[in-house]
Amino acid sequence: MAEGTILVVCTGNICRSPLVERVLQGGLDERYGTGALLVRSAGTGALVDHPMDERAAAVLAGFGGRADRFVARRLAEPMIAEADLVLTATREHRAQVVRMHPRALKRTFTVRELADIVSRLPDDELPVSSAPADRVRELVQVAVRHRGLHLPAEPQDHDVVDPFRRDDAVYDLMRDQLATALPALLRALGAGPSPGVPRGVS
Repeated sequence: MAEGTILVVCTGNICRSPLVERVLQGGLDERYGTGALLVRSAGTGALVDHPMDERAAAVLAGFGGRADRFVARRLAEPMIAEADLVLTATREHRAQVVRMHPRALKRTFTVRELADIVSRLPDDELPVSSAPADRVRELVQVAVRHRGLHLPAEPQDHDVVDPFRRDDAVYDLMRDQLATALPALLRALGAGPSPGVPRGVS
């Protein structure tokens, strides 16, 4: 049974958040064993019970993940309350999460925001706990201390673009943004790059 939970949030819960969920879950399962940490996702305006968007699923497949048996679900306050770490696609989603559950402020980051923070840290400042749930909580503490020290050139540089119903170039941009961010997150969680995530990108 999982002792720690990571929640990933976007709008429809069919493109960005399930992609992040499946890549992180795959890397964490490989490192710690299946179910040691639970990665879940939800949408603020979820297309409830829909499968993952086909083109987003193709991006996921390129990262070595699978979209089978995924169904979208709507974000609810108890999900936030139970999560040790909340990752959002954009700053607006981050704000929505905190409005729903204000006590989540210090453990809620956009995907690219947290990746940017941890990518700047030397190995000796990263979490060291061997227990996966403790490592997540330690990561939150480290990230809070460094939050805001290195702001992006443009605020939107901490967002993952929404590709839904847009052309293939936007899906490619989403892929590139996550191909940079996800290895940094997996490294900070002690998992290293997921097998399907391009290596050497951080």
